Amino acid sequence: MDRKEFLSVMGMSAASAVVISCLGCAKNSGSGSSPSTTGPTGIDFTLDLTASANSALLKNGGYLSSNGVLVAKTSAGAYIAVQLSCTHQNYPLVYQASASHFYCNNHGSAFTETGTVLNSPARNNLTTYKTTLTRHIIKSLRIN
Repeated sequence: MDRKEFLSVMGMSAASAVVISCLGCAKNSGSGSSPSTTGPTGIDFTLDLTASANSALLKNGGYLSSNGVLVAKTSAGAYIAVQLSCTHQNYPLVYQASASHFYCNNHGSAFTETGTVLNSPARNNLTTYKTTLTRHIIKSLRIN
């Protein structure tokens, strides 16, 4: 085997390995379905506001994530909860109190405080969760 043949064989082998590797990394499983973009189900948890891990919720505009849910304290002081991930491609959301909305830093989708889509590329509203405050405990439940 001469040098030219060797390089040709090696190049084809490397290309084959790359193609096979990429097929294994495909985002969809080939079934035509897209990843789930809805919020988690079976949500029923509490957050103790006296715990230092939850201190972000003591100030208006603060937020944190827990159990796949983004919990925020609005500028008006109300507690709200929505699914943590964007309905476009499941990237984590942030809460922007100054604009009163949830925002996806990855593709720019925005959602109202009630989970309604404000701008694309997301087309589906966020899953929202009922929150109640009893003394210093926030409880979040799934709303259908």
